[in-house]
Amino acid sequence: PIQIRNPYVKEKQECILCRLGIEPDYKNVRLLSQFQSRYTGRIYGRHITGLCKHKQMRLEQEITKAQSAGLMGHWTKELEYVKDPKLFDPNHPFRSHKY
Repeated sequence: PIQIRNPYVKEKQECILCRLGIEPDYKNVRLLSQFQSRYTGRIYGRHITGLCKHKQMRLEQEITKAQSAGLMGHWTKELEYVKDPKLFDPNHPFRSHKY
């Protein structure tokens, strides 16, 4: 018999941090600020960032740790990180929101 790859199998989706092998760290403020809203300082949800559940939880812990250490702001994003390239577009989330 001939071995043929199934053409209907979907590609495995990986989050950008898993694909690149990056672990969030509270000292890497430039990376963490990519997942924080510029105007409100809130952390973007999984449906916007496209991260897996494990990395999203780890990211939230590290952002909280960086904020309590005084490395990141609570309410606004640091001005030096505003013009960084975006890892995702918050206006066009991976999954649409229910509202």
